[in-house]
Amino acid sequence: MTKLIKTQPQLLKCEQTEQGYQLSLFVPKDLDYFNGHFKDGPILAGVVQLDWAVAAICKQYNIQLAVKNVEVLKFQVVITPGLTMVLAIEQKALNKYVFSYRSAKGQHASGRIVFESVV
Repeated sequence: MTKLIKTQPQLLKCEQTEQGYQLSLFVPKDLDYFNGHFKDGPILAGVVQLDWAVAAICKQYNIQLAVKNVEVLKFQVVITPGLTMVLAIEQKALNKYVFSYRSAKGQHASGRIVFESVV
C-alpha cells in the first residue's frame, strides 16, 4: 500500500480583507516535513513556510510568475505540529507582496516576496 504524503496545512478558512487575504491554517502533526526535523522537538522548516506563502500568494492573486527575490525575511517563533495559525498576505506594489504567520504564540515569520516582471 502506498503511503499518502502530507505536505500541506489544512485550510480552515480563507477571508478577503481590505488589506488582502487571511488564511486560517492547521498544521497537522503527521505532516511529512516534520520527519527528521527534529526528533525530540519537531519544527516546520523556514523553507516550507516560505513555499506555503508563495503558493498562497500565487493562488489568491492569480500569479503565474517566478519569484525574483525574497526580502526582509524573518523567523521569530517556531511552528510546531498541531498549531493553528493565520497566514496574512497583502499586495504592496506591482509584483511585491508581504506575508506573515501568526498564532496565539505570537508572530512566527514574515517577509516580502518579489515576483519577476512581465516583459
